[in-house]
Amino acid sequence: MSELHKFMFEGLPVRGMLVRLTDAWQDILQRRRESGGYPEAVTELLGEMTAAATLMQANIKFNGALVMQIMGDGPVKLAVAEVQPDLSLRATATVVGEVAANAPLSHMVNVNNLGRCAITLDPKDRLPGQQPYQGVVPLFGDRHEKLEKLSEVIEHYMLQSEQLDTCLVLAANDQVAAGLLIQRLPMQGVANLDGSGVVRSDEDQIGRNEDYNRIAILASSLKREELLELDAETILRRLFWEEDVRRFEPLADEQGPKFACTCSHERVGSMLRSLGREEVDSILAEQGQVEVGCEFCGAQYRFDPVDAAQVFLQPLKQAPGSPGVH
Repeated sequence: MSELHKFMFEGLPVRGMLVRLTDAWQDILQRRRESGGYPEAVTELLGEMTAAATLMQANIKFNGALVMQIMGDGPVKLAVAEVQPDLSLRATATVVGEVAANAPLSHMVNVNNLGRCAITLDPKDRLPGQQPYQGVVPLFGDRHEKLEKLSEVIEHYMLQSEQLDTCLVLAANDQVAAGLLIQRLPMQGVANLDGSGVVRSDEDQIGRNEDYNRIAILASSLKREELLELDAETILRRLFWEEDVRRFEPLADEQGPKFACTCSHERVGSMLRSLGREEVDSILAEQGQVEVGCEFCGAQYRFDPVDAAQVFLQPLKQAPGSPGVH
């Protein structure tokens, strides 16, 4: 059962979350296995992305989709994890070429230091003219050194976006995708991942809070095998047995993380409309119909000439993560 645990350290400006994706992660991989599956290193990367995106969505409580994308110049051209406000999630990756079993992040998406990580927040009820908020960071550090762990990339992103210290531990295999997030609470106001202003006092506290630094060191000691194999109760007790931890009711079952795809005939029709009538007509002339497959769940959508004509009579509506055209 997939579950999300939230907790705080009593009297300290530190909060944390722990996510374990089991059945939800298996649902994602099962759909991909039908078309050959992912290489081992890609499975680990995509699982870590899905766990990280779940933690970020739960952390900001955003009323819309959070979409994490990793793109670059290696064999993994694009990896996407999307999480909705109710913690329903989906993920996919596009792989071109061979990926070694233990390939680091740089070998998969950042061969020439051109890789990027983008976080998009797409509101559920966009106002006219409103665009999704997006933040982008490179896959290298302040000295242009290649970052080999996704956790380092996200920590760098969170520091730039929220001006808050963040410690992130991620792990995934073909059974479990899991993550532990520890974050220093802002001095006042709210974090600005959703576009709000940065508080100067938060910037001044970066790296200086002794309580956060102590707890982050404890969290960083968590080994990959422990995160994948141990239950949340055991992990939190082993790491923070000397701390006063206040835990909240875990989110599981219907309230917890679960796989769900947002593709639909309507959304695919909107995507076709964005391609333009000329492009769609050329596909119809060549193949007799337009076949669209969702990269996330594998659902197939077919549009004959009559269906395609109806598409262009409907208003355009497009969202991040729309399925691709085959």
